[in-house]
Amino acid sequence: MTAPSAVMLAIAVCAAGAVICLLASRSKAAAGWLSFATVALSSGLVLLASTRVLMGGHDLPESYLALPSLGSDLRVHVDGLSAVFLALVAAVALLAALYSVSYMRHYKEYGVGRYYPYFLLFIGGMYGILTTTDLMFFFFVFWQLMTLPSFALIRYENRKRENVAASNRYLIMMEAACALVVVSAALLGRGGTLQEAGLARYDFDSIAAAMPGLLGAAPGVVALGFGLMLVGFGIKAGIWPFGQMWLPDAHPAAPSPVSALLSGVMIKTGVYGLMRTFFWLVPAEALPLYPAAAWGGTLAALGALTLFVGTAQALRQEQTKRLLAFSSIGQVGYIVLGMGAALALTGRADSGGEVAALAALALYGALFHTANHAAFKSLLFLNAGSVLRATDAQDLNRLGGLMRFMPVTAVTALIASLSIAGVPLLSGFASKWAIYVSTFLGSGVAGYLAICGVIAVLTGALTLALFMKFFGTAFLSRTSELAARCAERGPMEADWLMQIPQLALAAVCVVLGVAPVTAYRALEAALAQSGSGLAPLFGRPLAGSPEAVLPWVPLEVLGGQAVMAPVAAAAVLAVLLMVSVKISRLGAAPRRASEVWLCGYAVESEAHRYVAANLYGEVNKRFRWLGGASRAHSPASGGWSGEASQGRDAT
Repeated sequence: MTAPSAVMLAIAVCAAGAVICLLASRSKAAAGWLSFATVALSSGLVLLASTRVLMGGHDLPESYLALPSLGSDLRVHVDGLSAVFLALVAAVALLAALYSVSYMRHYKEYGVGRYYPYFLLFIGGMYGILTTTDLMFFFFVFWQLMTLPSFALIRYENRKRENVAASNRYLIMMEAACALVVVSAALLGRGGTLQEAGLARYDFDSIAAAMPGLLGAAPGVVALGFGLMLVGFGIKAGIWPFGQMWLPDAHPAAPSPVSALLSGVMIKTGVYGLMRTFFWLVPAEALPLYPAAAWGGTLAALGALTLFVGTAQALRQEQTKRLLAFSSIGQVGYIVLGMGAALALTGRADSGGEVAALAALALYGALFHTANHAAFKSLLFLNAGSVLRATDAQDLNRLGGLMRFMPVTAVTALIASLSIAGVPLLSGFASKWAIYVSTFLGSGVAGYLAICGVIAVLTGALTLALFMKFFGTAFLSRTSELAARCAERGPMEADWLMQIPQLALAAVCVVLGVAPVTAYRALEAALAQSGSGLAPLFGRPLAGSPEAVLPWVPLEVLGGQAVMAPVAAAAVLAVLLMVSVKISRLGAAPRRASEVWLCGYAVESEAHRYVAANLYGEVNKRFRWLGGASRAHSPASGGWSGEASQGRDAT
């Protein structure tokens, strides 16, 4: 079976499974397991197609349906780039489906007939949008297949006004994004020599083939078309300022497994669209006519602004899922910054081979961070879902001391928190390191990249503070009254169906952190199997090099580029640990345990516990002008009736 055929079969399986789950929706358990079986089959097909391509089995696009009157035909193509994104969707969808089996049983007031069918169609829509080459009719069809089910999932708890409002805003933004991309395709499709029998062609390959002539004859049309693509796919990806318009409300409103899909992989379809536009739509031979440096500078600036603003706004949040949603905006900023640096340096590749290698490193970093974010952000939303199931609360001010009651969830949340913060020996550091290196070393030919790199490093410190707040207030500190009451009712830890996805994603964060060479080799293979556009400039920078990636090399240099070596990082951390232990013992006094002393006149109570609202007050005051204020909440109603929305927890 060819890769395109496997993807089309996976989409058909999702559609058929949606019908079957609807018929079986009276039983939550039966519908859940049928949904999981459907996702397992479709994910298996997609992973098979992706593996086939990454191992060198490149297949030509396959046509299934032609609409000549519309200039569109359903041509499915799986190359190296789409294989990477398909694999991410398939893996996260499989884990989210398994997590849903147990999680959705806890909804007392809502059935699953409005969950599992939409869940499966949503996944099928993402498979379609990542593989169709048409930018007009069939792009519109798959975009709707992705958007409308996710809209229904966001408003799953439709008795809550805030969820309905969030879903409506999401739908408006997604339809606007779709319209912008289609208008751009219409401009580019009619602007070049794309006529066949008097009809314009709107598929990706036809536009790319006409791009050299279009860049020479009508550069203004190309600039307008690319600008519309930037805004359209930027809305989907959540870059500033568009992400703030929909993402922080939509992601928390959805059930937690859907939040993991939305933040972990759905917004990456916007990243995919940006990469396709700026790196694959322009053939390598048209590079002299392509203002790559200008577009790269624009993307780099937007990326730096997005990562700083999104993270600073996340620092102000006191609700678990709203905090994670704002954080997703910031993490997308790192990806866009890496893309911008790669494009800017590609436009200056005439400066020497070292600049071209830096450009490759930046793109590798962007793709690597895309995969990492899919892992640790999906994990964090599942962690938040487990906490919500156990406590009926998203409010960090009411949580505390959960580590003693939910050790598995706590450990996996700690791994995810350290990874997203960029702590060495975890996956987030490895991908951020590549972006840092490319921006700082690339500043020799594009000075503004150093400024972007400094912003990224400083924002990394904010991210660490952010997840110290998330993890510390939820799982550490003294046990809150809410946690104590919940513990009295019975075990709080998630069951094994919810633990397995969390443990699997945590393992990915660790493995890619201690063996980043695995990711670099996979991305190398992916770009080598993406032979169109500018991909040949990036596809084989690591292959055949005498300085092969060796995990024991302290600081590997490939074409002048520094690639993070885990053993070197571990050695540095070990030395620092020994030094800190030695210093701490120089003047150490005997340690003793005693009761908390509250000035001798007050007893210990909930009012004397540090909570999220007590943290980073001065920092948040300085960043107040950025917006994204934490919202006030009303008390939660009794009983776990489903997803505790932003409006249910008392602060």
